[in-house]
Amino acid sequence: MNLSALQPLLQAVNSARVVCVGDLMVDRYVYGDVSRISPEAPIPVLLKGSEQTMLGGVGNVARNVASLGGRAALVGVIGGDVGASEALALVGADRGLESHLVVAQNRPTTVKTRFVAGGQQMMRLDSEDARPIRRETEAGLIRAIEHAAEDAGAILLSDYAKGAVTPAVVEACLRAAKATGAVLIVDAKAHSLIKYGEADLIKPNALELSILTHMPTDTDEEVEAALAAVLADCMAKAVLVTRGAKGMSLAARGQSVRHIRGVPRRVFDVSGAGDTGLAALGLALAAKADLQDAVEFAVLASGVAVTKVGTAVVSPAELIDAEMAAHLGVAEAKIVTLEQARAEAERWRAQGLKVGFTNGCFDILHRGHVAYLGQARAWCDRLVVGLNSDSSVKALKGEGRPVNDLESRALVLAGLIHVDLVTPFAEATPIELIKAIRPDVLIKGADYTVDTVVGADVVAGYGGHVRLADIVDGYSTSAAIARMRAQEAS
Repeated sequence: MNLSALQPLLQAVNSARVVCVGDLMVDRYVYGDVSRISPEAPIPVLLKGSEQTMLGGVGNVARNVASLGGRAALVGVIGGDVGASEALALVGADRGLESHLVVAQNRPTTVKTRFVAGGQQMMRLDSEDARPIRRETEAGLIRAIEHAAEDAGAILLSDYAKGAVTPAVVEACLRAAKATGAVLIVDAKAHSLIKYGEADLIKPNALELSILTHMPTDTDEEVEAALAAVLADCMAKAVLVTRGAKGMSLAARGQSVRHIRGVPRRVFDVSGAGDTGLAALGLALAAKADLQDAVEFAVLASGVAVTKVGTAVVSPAELIDAEMAAHLGVAEAKIVTLEQARAEAERWRAQGLKVGFTNGCFDILHRGHVAYLGQARAWCDRLVVGLNSDSSVKALKGEGRPVNDLESRALVLAGLIHVDLVTPFAEATPIELIKAIRPDVLIKGADYTVDTVVGADVVAGYGGHVRLADIVDGYSTSAAIARMRAQEAS
């Protein structure tokens, strides 16, 4: 999807209303550091740092609908427990969500707790009752669906096989869609799709499609054969299979299979990406977008979601940034403004990642620079480099400097694997960058002392650390320039 198609679609979805029905969860993320193995058993010890809680399952679908600018009506089941109180507080804190939750006193609220260190999940603890909901709860859920669907453009049914999506609930969604003209899209974890009747679209992932059909789903040809088989065994009008980095493949009755590719991205966490894709797909169809455009929108949104850790939401601004970055080289996409660096650093920290910062002129990149940046990156999960502008290099180094202009220096730096972002600055010092980014680790060379590092007091004030990286003897830009001038003179 290009920007000329994306921007009008984002405007169109801004007023669309979507009903999100299904299994509601509370997702909890516990972030920390692992530095030792327990003496009691061969397991890592997680030193807790921070904790985040957000809506998961159908709640995450609704959150993404709201984040993308739509109006989301959330229909699901909670228990009569502490998890329910958390769920209600989370729904109330999101102004974009309209709550239609049904309380089932006889069952716990589904809560999934994930333990994360270094940006990687170590373990997940589930608290749930996956048995079908009782008749009285089911009746309340059906009434909620009928009420919420009155002016909806789409109904999204998230079946995580946790008990809320009974045959009667599916039938209620089918009736509501027919009565209102809403599109019904099902995200199914079931072993058969026949229970979803004549849904407009069913969205399994490649593994689920393979399980449903007992067929391989690796190549395009295998996916096409599996889609043909699953359409023959269900009544849905179309099936869309999500294939991770390979994009999505759409099979509509009477049409050839279409393969929609995404842009390869660095994947940090796939949890919740399917919810994001479902939200984007439903929102686009609720806004009367063409099915092809809606699928491309979903591919873009889920592609952005996997670059985040945790059950994350995606915003219109992030979609625009991602689409623009797709047309840049990898190095060019790393060169950002101060405001973009600040926002990215906040996002990284929310994922439990440690942000590092260093700065310099980096005029003629040499072995010493590479070693320095490699050591700096080893002290953090993401490294931001502040780069002096041409005018500030001249003020620091004198006439004839820099040898390479800002654009050239930024591109070379951004091309290094150790560097995650490059942010130019024109001031005499990077103090404003440091205040904006708030790095967890501030790094300078060992030719400084901690007391002489600009911003050390700021970083220490909020609990950050200052580290001094080793200097490789015999390598410097000034020495390289001196050697070149001596050779020219001889």
